[in-house]
Amino acid sequence: MGEYHHNIDEKGRIVLPGKFREDRNKIIVTRGLEKCLYLYTEEEWERVVAKLNKLPFTKKDARAFMRSFFAGASVCEFDRNGRINITSPLVSYADLTKECVIIGVNDRIEIWDSNLYNTYMSENSSKLEEIAENLFEVENETL
Repeated sequence: MGEYHHNIDEKGRIVLPGKFREDRNKIIVTRGLEKCLYLYTEEEWERVVAKLNKLPFTKKDARAFMRSFFAGASVCEFDRNGRINITSPLVSYADLTKECVIIGVNDRIEIWDSNLYNTYMSENSSKLEEIAENLFEVENETL
């Protein structure tokens, strides 16, 4: 959980907050949706892979998603300063320039370019009530 603001340097290195590094020496980074990056612990990555392995390879959408998701994936190790080095294709995919927003989203971490994140939040803030209503309505009850 949480929202943090850190800069990515010209070499693609970014510091992850300490709570996201706890007792880990590496993390898996891949393309996310909405032009952000998804970061997973090794354990969570294995759970995601297990779910994706259940998708039928005969379905075009499943193949397309898996290609994008796995082709962009890389294992990143933390340096002694708590930084990871994000590959240049992933930096380009997410349009990471300098200022980034790092957020905890349940089972993963997301890294966004600050401008893209602010735009995304502005565009969706007025819809959150409707989104929540649609997602959490269970047999005429809301959570």
